Amino acid sequence: MSTEMEIDRMKRIPIEEFLARLGHSPVQRRTNALWYKAPYREERTASFKVNMERNLWYDYGLGKGGNIFALAGEFIHCADFLSLVRYVAEVAGMPLPEKKVYHPCEVRRPVEPSFEDVELMPLQNRALLCYMQERGISSGVAIGGCREIHYTTHGKRYFAVAFGNGGGGYEIRNRFFKGCLPPKDVTLLAYGSASCNLYEGFMDYLSARVLGIGNGEDHLVLNSVSNLTKAYRHLDGYGKLQCHFDNDEAGRRTLEALRTRYGGKVTDCSGLYGGCKDLNDYLQKTLAERQAWRENEKKGKNNGIKL
Repeated sequence: MSTEMEIDRMKRIPIEEFLARLGHSPVQRRTNALWYKAPYREERTASFKVNMERNLWYDYGLGKGGNIFALAGEFIHCADFLSLVRYVAEVAGMPLPEKKVYHPCEVRRPVEPSFEDVELMPLQNRALLCYMQERGISSGVAIGGCREIHYTTHGKRYFAVAFGNGGGGYEIRNRFFKGCLPPKDVTLLAYGSASCNLYEGFMDYLSARVLGIGNGEDHLVLNSVSNLTKAYRHLDGYGKLQCHFDNDEAGRRTLEALRTRYGGKVTDCSGLYGGCKDLNDYLQKTLAERQAWRENEKKGKNNGIKL
C-alpha cells in the first residue's frame, strides 16, 4: 500500500472511535453530530463537536477544528506532520507508513460556518440576566462588564452574553452554548495599577468583581489558557501578577509557565477557593451558604430562637 493510501486510510478513521480509544465519550448526540467536553482541555459545558458524516471536528471554545491529524496536534501540542501520523497510528493500532517523508496535508481548517448577521447591544435580555445571576453574577456587574449578542448560525437565530477581547472578538455564553466570535484573544482591563489579576475566563473575572477582589487594580482575562503567550506583551511591565486560575492541571501548568517567565512576581491566589474548581464555583458556593444562613436565621427568629 502506498504512503498516500495509508495516510488517506488514517484520515478516514472515525473521530469518535479515535476519541473512544483515548477514553473520551460523547455527552450528547444530535442527528449526525456528537458533542464532547473538549478532550484536551478542561471545560464544564460540551463545546467540542464531531460531525460524523464529514468526519471532522470543531472546538467552539477555541474557534478551530479540522481532521484527525489536526486533533492529534491538539493532544500532543505539535505541528510536525510525521509526529501526528505516528500518534494517530499508535492510538488506532495501525502500522506506520514505510516511507519517512510525508506531504504535510491540510490538518487545520475551520469546519463550521462563521457567525452571521451579528448584532451587539447592551445586555438587557431577562433570560441572560437570570443565567448570569444563577452563576452568582449580579445584574449590575454583568451589565457593566458584558454585552448582548444576537447572531445566526445554521440558519437559526440565537442570543447570548458577549465579553469582548483585545482582538475585536467576543467570548459567547448562554445556558446551552460556549464559544467565541473570532478572533480569539486576551482581554486587558487596565486602570493604571502596578499589579495585575489574571483569570482563565471572564466568569471568574466577573466573580472577582462581585467578591471585591482586585478593586482598583488591573485585570487580564486569558479567555483560554492557550492564549497565554498572547498575554505576555501586556504582562511584562507589571511588578506583581496575582493568578486566580482553575484548580486543575491546566491551571497549574499555566501558573508554572508564568513563574518560569516572571519568577517571584507571580502569586498563586487559588488558596482562596481551595476545594472549589474555580473562582466562580467558589462564588456560587459562598452565595448559597449565605442564603442558607439567612433562611436559618429567619426560621430561628420565627421560632423564638436567638441565633
